Amino acid sequence: MTSADRSILPDTVKAINYDIELFDLELGGAFSFQGIVKIQVSIKLATKSITLNAHHLKIHGGEIWGQNTTDVSYDEKSQRVTLVFPQEISASSDAVLSLRYAGTMNNSMAGFYRSKYKPIVPPAKSVPMDGEHHVMFSTQFESSDARRALPCFDEPNLKATFDVSIEIPEDQTALSNMPEKEVKQGKAGLKTVVFDRTPLMSTYLLAWAFGDFEYVEGFTQRKYKGKQLPCKVYTTRGLKEQGRFALENCHQVVDYFSEIFKIDYPLPKMDLLAVHEFSHGAMENWGLVTYRTVAVLFDEKQSDPKYKNRVAYVVAHELAHQWFGNLVTMDWWSELWLNEGFATWVGWLAIDHLYPDHEVWSQFVTEAVQTAQNLDSLRASHPIEVPVRDALEVDQIFDAISYLKGSSVIRMLSGHLGVQTFLEGVSAYLKKHAYGNATTNDLWAALSDASGKDVNVFMDPWIRKIGFPVLTVAEEPGQIGVRQSRFLQTGDVKREEDETLWWVPLGLKTDPKATGAATKALTIKEDTLRDVDETFYKLNSDQIGFYRTNYPAGRLESLGKERHRLSVEDKIGLVADAAALAVAGQGTTAGFLVLAEKFKDEKNKAVWSQIINSLGNIRSIFADSETLSNGLRAFTLRLVTPATEDIGWDFAPSENFLTGQLRALLISTAGNAGHEKTIDEAKRRLEAYQKGDRSAVHPSLRLAVFQIVVREGGKAAYEAVLNEYTSTTSIDGKETCLLALGKVQTADLVKTFLDFQFSDKVALQDIHTGSVSLAANSKVRNALWQYIKVNWDTVSKKLSASSVVIDRYLKTCLSKFASHEVEKDIMAFFKDKDTKAYDRGLIQVSDTVQANANYKERDEALVLEWLRSHDYA
Repeated sequence: MTSADRSILPDTVKAINYDIELFDLELGGAFSFQGIVKIQVSIKLATKSITLNAHHLKIHGGEIWGQNTTDVSYDEKSQRVTLVFPQEISASSDAVLSLRYAGTMNNSMAGFYRSKYKPIVPPAKSVPMDGEHHVMFSTQFESSDARRALPCFDEPNLKATFDVSIEIPEDQTALSNMPEKEVKQGKAGLKTVVFDRTPLMSTYLLAWAFGDFEYVEGFTQRKYKGKQLPCKVYTTRGLKEQGRFALENCHQVVDYFSEIFKIDYPLPKMDLLAVHEFSHGAMENWGLVTYRTVAVLFDEKQSDPKYKNRVAYVVAHELAHQWFGNLVTMDWWSELWLNEGFATWVGWLAIDHLYPDHEVWSQFVTEAVQTAQNLDSLRASHPIEVPVRDALEVDQIFDAISYLKGSSVIRMLSGHLGVQTFLEGVSAYLKKHAYGNATTNDLWAALSDASGKDVNVFMDPWIRKIGFPVLTVAEEPGQIGVRQSRFLQTGDVKREEDETLWWVPLGLKTDPKATGAATKALTIKEDTLRDVDETFYKLNSDQIGFYRTNYPAGRLESLGKERHRLSVEDKIGLVADAAALAVAGQGTTAGFLVLAEKFKDEKNKAVWSQIINSLGNIRSIFADSETLSNGLRAFTLRLVTPATEDIGWDFAPSENFLTGQLRALLISTAGNAGHEKTIDEAKRRLEAYQKGDRSAVHPSLRLAVFQIVVREGGKAAYEAVLNEYTSTTSIDGKETCLLALGKVQTADLVKTFLDFQFSDKVALQDIHTGSVSLAANSKVRNALWQYIKVNWDTVSKKLSASSVVIDRYLKTCLSKFASHEVEKDIMAFFKDKDTKAYDRGLIQVSDTVQANANYKERDEALVLEWLRSHDYA
């Protein structure tokens, strides 16, 4: 995509430095602020006008070379403002454009905004209120919202340096990308905090925040410019101790990345800030990373240990961006994957380094690879590197393709080149393009130099083409044939959709004496591997390759029997592929169920997780048939009961992290499938918990217990968990309760719950959490859709404050259906709506629902027959 294909600012003026002053902040009422920005610019061509980005700002006036603006005109649609001057401004490398303006500290989680919270200790006197909540203030500028906080040249390759000063109450704390330079006394009760100048960087990485903050501090082991680097986790008052786990990870990860990238972290400090309302999971602002609270805080006594895993990973992901994204930035938004795909992969690499006992690569295969493949098997997917004409379109590609397919193909490539060689290439790339912008081809060039292989040739289709292949295996004595073709969930690939030739690393596991393993990759449509051990072989060893494998039915069954010879990742891939191929009609549900039965004695959490996810999807699709639904529930119970009874409810002090997580998964699955002993025990424990014995429900089991009780207990159970939502002091407690409340079984409780979600009692960032749970609940998902339709004005008004939020909400709430009628209803409902913020997501919903419906119609009778013949129905 060339610059001619992009909607970008004129290149007559280039910013060199921004000097930003923020003052007269109205802490209450309209929450307005005043600003002055002095932009040192280079005027490339003589001009009478300057165009830059501004959104929801009022520009009072501008001045350059002593000339004041004669006209200020706004283009709301393109979020631009044009300043006209009386005389032509001549070309110059050193002019200063000074602008006075006003803006709002909004409540939309974008730009310079405010977050509501309830303090757990008395806050500083000056902390303002917004309704019945107190507020803190911070920024979120990615992708294109710096323009909501200051008029600027808001594109990723228009890098500049930044000086920031902000006037705030004396008893509050201000933060920005760089350390505090000085504090000036201001008007009564106010101070102005001035920060050091930033390095050269993109506008979307600029950040500031202020509030009633406190912090915990640690230092790196390595020295940077002769000193250990300070790392701090900031929270609102009363929460700082919950930042200690993130802090421990922070300084270790900064050191780890400095070593593996062979470039020292370049800023003088690393701050992490917990923000109470946040549209994404976190944001990598250089030197001041912001997080939603559950992604950075952890309470050793109250939090579910699974959040430890989440906090460690999100901290590592955002710190990876300090190099990959911040030091070297993608040239344009179409290459967003360069930032996100790489940070995702290297974030997992760091967690594997810090917590080898967490077996994170098996988690990666269940969570990242499978999620990416599910989205990428839709016609409505998009290439990893997706053409973006206008930056305002980019929010919809912060998705599983950019992050998870991106990271999966990086894992595949690093596996092929060797991780060490791969990181050498990355280091060279970062050094060459430091403080600048780069393209995908720049990364491939560096990796080609490091490896001596033409990386572009085999990676180009993976990045620039949509979809991925399925390898269909045909067996003959002593050899196997493999054929690659595009995989679609709907199973109806047209010839013109199947023209891509992918480079497919075969990763053949077989008898080491057999020579078939010599073929490293499939680079043509089909090939034959000779001298393969017929008693045992498996393709895609450790699920390194981003593709599915379709074995003959007999081979699938024999691999199930030989599962002890497979790695954890191999088992996950085998199960996931069998289920996905059944949906697409290239395999059978019976084949999957036969395979799943073999895993009754499985001990690994990630393998169980994949079996239960795949089985859950099948149960969801066939949920409308009572006989089938009951048969699949009986199958689930018979499958998980031995493992559930074996693992029990009690946590041993010496037990590892994964065993605790497996216990939670099995108890939840068994209880929600109707296992009587588990249901009785969950009820008993919740009763003790409510009477004050908090040890009755281990933090790891809180979600499982709450879900089971809500599912079984009607209105009384709903109100008990709702009460827990309002009273919990655990950072992850509210998320846990919302997920559990989605297990309600009646339409009237669905309405009660959704009315609650859309009230002011649930933060905007969390509204989707409860609804995702309702969507996964086959008993009530129709009631959820009816509510969205009937209350669309309320739903849309609330969620449209953030395009990220509304897109995520609709995709996750509507894609579980398996009915052509419902798909038509969804598309008809949105036909006359303005869907610009979520049009791509709606097409993905349509594709998914149609694939589910086709699968249900095709396999319903066959599944019922199998269940009956095996005494499940």
